[in-house]
Amino acid sequence: MNSMEKTNRIENKLLNRVEITFRWQHIGMATPSRKEVMDLVRTLEPGSNPDCIVVKDCNTRFGQPLTTGTAFIYGDVESMSVEPEYIHKRHEQFWSAKAPEAEESSKGGDE
Repeated sequence: MNSMEKTNRIENKLLNRVEITFRWQHIGMATPSRKEVMDLVRTLEPGSNPDCIVVKDCNTRFGQPLTTGTAFIYGDVESMSVEPEYIHKRHEQFWSAKAPEAEESSKGGDE
């Protein structure tokens, strides 16, 4: 039985995001990757943009098939600017290709 459940959901209107605390029982499976967690979090919030999901505090219990964590689902990419740069770097491999291209075009300049 592999099931993810929301243990808490807070709508943070000031930061334009939904904060979800989750538990994932992954019996008979290896520790889930960050990508697998992000995909399942997306199913908990239908209609969410996969480029606006940030997974934090992901913890798997030693000897138990249980992972808990926190996910932030932002309303738009601009709202994600409150996240530290290392979080953006950690998640950019999971976001669509257009996000890194926009970053590269802003780096151009005095050549």
